[in-house]
Amino acid sequence: MATSDPSHGAATTGKPKPKPITPSDLRAEFSHHDPTIARINNGSFGCCPATIIAAQQRHQLLFLRQPDYYYFHTLKPSILQSRRLIQTLINADHVDEVSIVDNATTAAAIVLQHTTWSFFSSNFQPGDAALILHYAYGAVKKSVQAYISRAGGHVIEVHLPFPVKSRSEIVFEFQKALKLGKSNGRKIRLAVIDHITSMPCVIIPVKELVKMCRDEGVDRIFIDGAHAIGNVEIDARDIGADFYTSNLHKWLFCPPSAAFLYCKMSDESSDLHHPVVSHEYGNGLAMESAWIGTRDYSPQLVLPEVMEFVNRFEGGLKGIMKRNHEMVVEMAKMLVEAWGTELGAPPEMCASLAMVGMPSCLGIRCELDALKLRKHLRECFKVEVPIYYRAPVEGEVDPITGYARISHQVYNVVEDYYRLRDAVKKLVETGFTCDLLSK
Repeated sequence: MATSDPSHGAATTGKPKPKPITPSDLRAEFSHHDPTIARINNGSFGCCPATIIAAQQRHQLLFLRQPDYYYFHTLKPSILQSRRLIQTLINADHVDEVSIVDNATTAAAIVLQHTTWSFFSSNFQPGDAALILHYAYGAVKKSVQAYISRAGGHVIEVHLPFPVKSRSEIVFEFQKALKLGKSNGRKIRLAVIDHITSMPCVIIPVKELVKMCRDEGVDRIFIDGAHAIGNVEIDARDIGADFYTSNLHKWLFCPPSAAFLYCKMSDESSDLHHPVVSHEYGNGLAMESAWIGTRDYSPQLVLPEVMEFVNRFEGGLKGIMKRNHEMVVEMAKMLVEAWGTELGAPPEMCASLAMVGMPSCLGIRCELDALKLRKHLRECFKVEVPIYYRAPVEGEVDPITGYARISHQVYNVVEDYYRLRDAVKKLVETGFTCDLLSK
């Protein structure tokens, strides 16, 4: 186990303590953002400060200047340095448990490919089950279908309530799905569990669900924490899953795209392979992932500079996460009060994202309406925010069917949220409905 704390990098590396960031520094770091847009959607694509972009460009130019030297002398040591930082950030036992990949979807492909081979080798039997949350990321859900269903596995979706009132609701529904998965003598071979669901966004009690899976004999557990690192604390050892992935570019300021895949040391983990086969095949997943052919690896190499950047903030990364959470909750409550609606989850189940109910009179009746309204807010009010469509439950009177997913990152200011507040209030006051967008 690494004992260094990346939030105190200056003390462990002998470098001078980073200069505290000022408001003007912060504006300069994100001056490349479109100043006309209220960007409250960090959750989709993340953000990258100017100093990190400069570090990325230095790596790109070094490679282009002398590719052979860079490949033989710089690339692998730089990737190893990033892996060691990730090891410390997530409390992994060994650096060999950490591989760097393009994104969480790639990590899912690695895990699902491994599971598929178990069906083909008859270690798993046709009809054995894989469990996945109904609110799992779309690409991951389709990956489960593409790998597991085609190999003969049975996929069970855990249907979660939304709005959600408490963690216990999630635990209850997950327990029901586990019992269903084991019915008729079937075995559950894989559970795919989000740490923070994407749409709608809710923090999932992963440690509790992992324990339930272990108690019920689930073979393998994969945590999709795409939104997690830089958003909530991750302790891979404490969570206890076999696999854990998170994107470095969403909330940890890396350029797109970069992610890690944690694989708990076991006999099985040695048989994991990257879907792209290169001449590193057979040298372990970390090495296979470190070279998948000629491409731009620079997003994976700037983590040292990222840690220097976050250490300029009070409290380092933990301080950033705390303030982002407090601010997104404050802004969400402000919007709820202004619109007369409700939160999609209690504050303790929000991280740096929150679901805010939109006035029902807007007439959001389907996913297409949500997309059209999002486009309307972007083009007419210069607000960028995703909107989630929630199908009404039978018997509901005047239900809230649209929820804005707001994010808060260090570059956001309260005026961004006021613009969203006022845009929606204006739509309501003018009698707008989504039906008008189809005309």
